[in-house]
Amino acid sequence: MRFEGTDSYVATEDLMVAVNAAIALERPLLIKGEPGTGKTILAHEISRALKAPLIEWHIKSTTKAQHGLYEYDAVKRLRDSQLGDGRVHEIANYIVRGKLWEAFEADQRPVLLIDEIDKADIEFPNDLLLELDRMEFYVYETRSVVKARQRPIVIITSNNEKELPDAFLRRCFFHYITFPDKETMAEIIEVHYPDIQNMLVREALKLFYDIREVPGLKKRPSTSELLDWLKLLMIEDIPPEALRSNDAAKMIPPLYGALLKNEQDVQLFERLAFMSRRERGSD
Repeated sequence: MRFEGTDSYVATEDLMVAVNAAIALERPLLIKGEPGTGKTILAHEISRALKAPLIEWHIKSTTKAQHGLYEYDAVKRLRDSQLGDGRVHEIANYIVRGKLWEAFEADQRPVLLIDEIDKADIEFPNDLLLELDRMEFYVYETRSVVKARQRPIVIITSNNEKELPDAFLRRCFFHYITFPDKETMAEIIEVHYPDIQNMLVREALKLFYDIREVPGLKKRPSTSELLDWLKLLMIEDIPPEALRSNDAAKMIPPLYGALLKNEQDVQLFERLAFMSRRERGSD
């Protein structure tokens, strides 16, 4: 099992090494990086490349580790007992399997995505240590042990919203997805839009990276936002010349709503345009 990227996902050499190292070591792969750098989609592409089933566990602020194992539906059992349902005598009928259980019992070695683990409570990663180490857990209601048929390929993503515990980090293989340079970004664009004009890509990339370097920007635009912006530029037939205008009144890029995601950043560009106009007027 080796991951070498796919025709729809441009993986750097470092990223491929990290994925294959985690698979060889049978350790979870912890992926960090800016939002929009392809952390979540990586699990999809690994699944597709290795022809392995994908099991997705998207973490929320209310998610507990127990949810990934199983939940006991006592309310449903009580309701069924009131209705005289015969199933109440078998407690296993009220055990709801979680994503880890699903991964452990998969017929084929799956890819298990634990997405945005830093959204949960700080104790969440530590609560999964034993299960991820031993690849088994105990079901107290049925007094049985669930063991993994084969160790799943575990991909864990984090946006660095919280620091993860050291004990958890020690058990993972870590990789940080650096933001793509212009050459890599051009490859990514080629994958998504093979028929796009080279001149449009060149001008759009120059403007895009200039925007990312503006001091004081609250949210720098990401890869996914660049792709959305390029799609809109093509739909609206915006010429490449419109992206390199020297007119101070046009400092805010066309269709900027795909790139700038909050009013503070829009106001920042409006102030920059205003200051540029005043400087030109004083000349």
